[in-house]
Amino acid sequence: MIKKWGVKILFALILIGASAFALKSDVWVFWTWWLMAGVMGLVGMPLTGKLFKGFADKGWLFSKVIFIAISGFLTWFLVSVKILKFTTAACIGVCLVLAAGSFFLFWRQTKKGEDCLPVENLSLIYWEELLFFLAFFLWTYLAGFHPAAYGTEKFMDYGFMEAIMRSTELPPRDLWYSNGHINYYYGGQYFAVFLTKISGSTVALTYNLMRTFVAGLAFALPFSLVFQMSRDALGKKLTGKRTALPYVFGILAGGAVSIAGNMHYVIYSKIIPWIQRLTGQENIDSYWFPDATRYIGYNPDVPDKTIHEFPCYSFVLGDLHAHVVNIMFVLTVIGLLYAWMRSIRTREAVIEKLSRKEFWKRHLLMPHLLLVSVFLGMFQWTNFWDFVIYFVVAGGVVLFTNCIQFRGKVKLVLGVTAAQAAEVLGIALLVILPFTLQFDSMVQGIALAQNHSMIHQLLVLWGLPVFLTVLFLIFLLWEKLHILKRKSLYRLLRSIKTPDLFAVIMGLCAIGLVLIPELVYVRDIYENGNARANTMFKLTYQAYIMFGMTMAYVIFRLIFLTGRKVFQILAGVGLFFLLWTFGYFGNSVQAWFGNVWEVSSYQGLNATAFLETDFPADAAAIRWLRENIEGSPVVLEANGDSYTGYERVSAMTGLPTILGWYVHEWLWRNDVEDLNEKSADVQTIYTSADEGQVEALLEEYEVSYIFVGSKEREKYGENLNETLLRGLGEIVFEDASSGTYIIKVA
Repeated sequence: MIKKWGVKILFALILIGASAFALKSDVWVFWTWWLMAGVMGLVGMPLTGKLFKGFADKGWLFSKVIFIAISGFLTWFLVSVKILKFTTAACIGVCLVLAAGSFFLFWRQTKKGEDCLPVENLSLIYWEELLFFLAFFLWTYLAGFHPAAYGTEKFMDYGFMEAIMRSTELPPRDLWYSNGHINYYYGGQYFAVFLTKISGSTVALTYNLMRTFVAGLAFALPFSLVFQMSRDALGKKLTGKRTALPYVFGILAGGAVSIAGNMHYVIYSKIIPWIQRLTGQENIDSYWFPDATRYIGYNPDVPDKTIHEFPCYSFVLGDLHAHVVNIMFVLTVIGLLYAWMRSIRTREAVIEKLSRKEFWKRHLLMPHLLLVSVFLGMFQWTNFWDFVIYFVVAGGVVLFTNCIQFRGKVKLVLGVTAAQAAEVLGIALLVILPFTLQFDSMVQGIALAQNHSMIHQLLVLWGLPVFLTVLFLIFLLWEKLHILKRKSLYRLLRSIKTPDLFAVIMGLCAIGLVLIPELVYVRDIYENGNARANTMFKLTYQAYIMFGMTMAYVIFRLIFLTGRKVFQILAGVGLFFLLWTFGYFGNSVQAWFGNVWEVSSYQGLNATAFLETDFPADAAAIRWLRENIEGSPVVLEANGDSYTGYERVSAMTGLPTILGWYVHEWLWRNDVEDLNEKSADVQTIYTSADEGQVEALLEEYEVSYIFVGSKEREKYGENLNETLLRGLGEIVFEDASSGTYIIKVA
């Protein structure tokens, strides 16, 4: 035993040393975040261990996310209702109070003889922590080859973080609409800033670190869940060499969720070029990894452009958007639902012996569902789509579980399920009121889909997971129905093992998410040519996550626990193609990051380092603002279209400007007339010869500083009235070589 642990410790030290060598000076902030997550997870184990008490690891990996979610959400709530200011001291203080409560809970559990720590499975904890460290390290290293918070929607994500970091109140002022607060799901960026404040880091580093942290958890959490599901399925057969199977398929699940692509990569990057070569056709290898996310509506080109992204693409691209940060939270909700279903099915429901009061108290005060309710409420602020999606997923799990525990008594099943659904919805709506009371929804209704995907396109993207889900469902029906003497839905469900049933629920929910955009879509500003894009994007993203875990478990179950050749062969074929989709990771990494084997090419995690190369005329002035301006005074800069280099000042400093990326503000506020008026006012300030008019506008918008640099000269050219601008106040910064200067308005 001592020798084995000596080898394990040596291996861990080698990995830690490798991270120091590869990450260079960034390793300190990387280690800080890994240790911080570990400490938070350990502190949260009294609660997590109780919720996941049937798990071999007692929810060790999930505990990290649960403590982050509870402490971060509680801090946000207290700041939003004006009890606290959003400061580093407040963030740490809330964590310490929760830690004290956690230690009290641990003391109570110890007195009762309850064990909330996985002391009997330290080897499992070692491997889980090692896998998380490895995944976190891998993605952090890759991020250092393309760290710039520039391109796609990075300006928005980074700017949100800087704006939140500056603000002591929440919601923060909108950096691209100085007259108002951020009217978007900023919760994901908030959690990134929350961890930044606790760790004593800077947004310039943690912008990238947060996305790699989530990527690491996107591998580790599916591992933990499918590991436990596999153990539960093996039961008494968990002996000998089979003890390795949960590890193998847990790793497969982690890979399927976090680094795999879809079958578009296999078909269009491998199979079709191979056929072309065999038939002597001219083949040009032009596969570009975003093609797998822009297929329906693009190939062939039709006026129905859609989006169907997945985690690996997000992690490579580097946007820190709402749906990305929320991955770790939705995976935790899925884990909680499985832990709840598992705990319910390990005991018989007591119906007749309980008083009415005790009955409802038992079924409405279930800690798993109460915590899921809080998570769902939080989703309305981190990524609203996930609130709707996982309310339905939770409802499916609860309904099936209640059908089993109440022995198919329809009225009782429906009554309890309806009461629990109302409870979950009520709590979810209540805890998020500080956000929703200040939030104007951008949803314009639901409409019937006028366009539909081609069948072969759906099969390319979703055929593999749907095939495995349906195959597993057929197997279960075949396996159970022919041995049931009296057939009913209740008896069928009760005969199915918990992990099997949970896998089926995940798979069916995922199929539903794929089908919904073929029927209806949520209306927004993109209806002209991109009507289904956002709906398909958000729904199928979650479908991909659930499919990844479903496929890994189904393949394990059919190959090792069926004894039927036909199912084993078909599952083996599914495994072959699933592993083939992992090649997408290598393809996308090479295309986006370049030669990552050359350690000396590692650029570092600083997301703002690009300023000196992409905005050399403005870099020094932007850094001056970052270092010298406190709070959130308005800094005027030229406004421009979304996805452009305009708003580089507000994005990199978090300081608000009158108007930023036009299409984004149009989506968030849906008031074109107001945006056009503000755009005209910005132009007037920079170009007008009427000093009185300019001063009136500066006062109206409470402008404190005026930035004159490369983009202002590019947009306004000869019309830029620098003589008038220079006379409006004091020049507090000027770069003689580039001509960029900043005016502090008098």
